[in-house]
Amino acid sequence: MKKQNVRTISLIVVTFTYLLIGAAVFDAFESQFERDQNASLRLEETYLKDRYNISETDFDKITQNIINSIPHKAGIQWKFVGSFYFATTVITTIGYGHSTPKTVGGKIFCMFYALAGIPLNLVMFQSIGERLNILVTYLLRQVKKCLRFNDTEVSQTHLILISMNMSSVVVVGGAWAFSQYEGWTYLDSFYYCVITLTTVGFGDFVALQSRGDLQNKPEYVAFSILFILFGLAVVSAAMNLLVLRFLTMNTADERRDEMEAVAALRSSVRLDGDVITVNESIVSANEQELSAVETYCDRSTACSCTCCTIRSQEQQRKQRYKVTRSPAAKITHLLPLQFIESRPSPCVANPMDDFESCFRTSDFSYSIRGALPALSRRKRNSL
Repeated sequence: MKKQNVRTISLIVVTFTYLLIGAAVFDAFESQFERDQNASLRLEETYLKDRYNISETDFDKITQNIINSIPHKAGIQWKFVGSFYFATTVITTIGYGHSTPKTVGGKIFCMFYALAGIPLNLVMFQSIGERLNILVTYLLRQVKKCLRFNDTEVSQTHLILISMNMSSVVVVGGAWAFSQYEGWTYLDSFYYCVITLTTVGFGDFVALQSRGDLQNKPEYVAFSILFILFGLAVVSAAMNLLVLRFLTMNTADERRDEMEAVAALRSSVRLDGDVITVNESIVSANEQELSAVETYCDRSTACSCTCCTIRSQEQQRKQRYKVTRSPAAKITHLLPLQFIESRPSPCVANPMDDFESCFRTSDFSYSIRGALPALSRRKRNSL
């Protein structure tokens, strides 16, 4: 089995194993807390219904009203600034869910806007990540030259480590800033930064959703949008290096397989429908396989395998003429050219005569009979 297939199967197995481990860990951490919180909320709901004599229908309406009014409590969401923030979360696939289109036109436009914006966003971040990697490579090479390192080359491992460190700095700095602006704990701010920059976007923590920050704090709005864009660029650079590392491994394995196939083809010889390899084993080949080999030999521009060489030599041998005696040597065993006076032949005069009689009586027949003994004597003398 090829290494690429083994690696793919291994990745599938590792991914499903990772999912099983994650499910077990989340179950252990969250299941009991969920049951306790559900029980607590049910008790509070029963207490409120009994105290204020609220029916089940009215309580459901009040609950739905509270849920729908949450976005409006944060301020106006669909002015230009809030719409720009929403568009940013759409094309970056973060999708907090803090505000969603409610009109028919808004929903239809949001679908087409996402279909066109997400690929554009991915290509943009891919390009930015490549530029950042080139810049980091240049800076790291200059630092090595200043420190007089013998080896100034920058490998992919170095770039991955630097990108990871840059991502960590962005997350740590952003967590501190959001903890100051939003009043969250540092852990909640750190959690928000990681969930945002990985484009998960649960929506349990969303910036710019308190005290009318979208309208009252333009510097905080600019910081939040720049943090999302710059942080995603840095993270995409690191992800790009990781994916490139994996693709490089696959490409190297494929190139190695091709070289091994070419080497095996060079070490085989075609012989009457069979292939004889270097270990003296004969492998039977059908006509389709042999025609494929011949086609490969004909189309290859730099192939020097044995089978192709023998085939080309056989073709050249069929079209080559061999001279056994030097043209400069004197040839003495041939008769000199003699001109024979033409005489009227009885065959021409009487074309209906018997062919054998014409041949016996013709001067041409006489000349040939007289030349044969002389030709034999001269050939014996030359030898």
